[in-house]
Amino acid sequence: MPRPRKVVVTQRFFDDQAQAYLRANHCEVVIAPLPPGKADGDLSHEALVEILEGAGGWIVGHARVTRELLQALPDLQVISRRGVGYERVDLQAALDLGRVVAIAAGGNDASVADHVIGLMLAVGRRFRQSQQRMVDGDWSILMGSDLCEKTVGVVGLGRIGKSVVKRLSGFDCRVLVHTTRPDPDYARATGVEYVDLPELLQRSDYVTLHAPLTPRTRFMIDAAAIETMKPGAILINTARGGLVEDAHLLDALRAGRLGGAGLDVYVSESDPAYKPVSQALLELPNVIGTPHAGASSREGLDRTNMVASRAVVAVLDGDNPAPECVVADGRPGA
Repeated sequence: MPRPRKVVVTQRFFDDQAQAYLRANHCEVVIAPLPPGKADGDLSHEALVEILEGAGGWIVGHARVTRELLQALPDLQVISRRGVGYERVDLQAALDLGRVVAIAAGGNDASVADHVIGLMLAVGRRFRQSQQRMVDGDWSILMGSDLCEKTVGVVGLGRIGKSVVKRLSGFDCRVLVHTTRPDPDYARATGVEYVDLPELLQRSDYVTLHAPLTPRTRFMIDAAAIETMKPGAILINTARGGLVEDAHLLDALRAGRLGGAGLDVYVSESDPAYKPVSQALLELPNVIGTPHAGASSREGLDRTNMVASRAVVAVLDGDNPAPECVVADGRPGA
């Protein structure tokens, strides 16, 4: 029997079934202890090196995977994200150093899409404000807005964007889509309308973001973009902090320019200087905020844990992970 391979998990909520799968495939599973209230993104380079020493596989959350870190971990063959973003991973370094980087493609689509619809309903129907008034003893009714038959703009049409479109069909919404790769067949099948970003912002009652964070998309929703949005429109961001200039969003909400926002991601996740901005947004009555939790349902985490684990086992066995999961493969001949 092959000697166990060490796989380090630097994430909470790594379920028993995923651990059993790794062990059944001759892996030694190490769940790294994380300080209370901290994630692996808060760990120092030195702490990560100590935790990952001798590991062949790493199931990672939001830690920065730098060239320096990879060079310090010569045994590490595969970095498998329990998620789909990989902007914190130095892909070129992984390629140069012969490592594999994988994502949990398809594991959390349903969970995030459900979260998006929940935020739309919660902001539009003013759930937070209504409950707070009731807690304060005021049971008078606040008028909210339906999602039904509204125009919804979807920015980005990957797996999650398509899952959102599917759910919106049940609300009889008109769906506008901005994407770099429009698919006429998909539009015919679903009834979506492809438009450029300015038109989408001008026409949409709700705007939901599902684009990756790149130099091109950073702060794509800034003061100028917000100024073109419908008065009273609702902005939803469950994709990446940095797509929205949160300071500009805060100004627009304070000025009454927008109807509200549903936020699961924040610039402050990567830039601590924005912490006061995030806090001020969360204190607004027409903002519903969650702590980057869109993918964190029990079912969603179970799925992504297993997808991430399968990618690790495939690489340690000398095989290939599912093609949709591989974002960098520096192995010879790959």
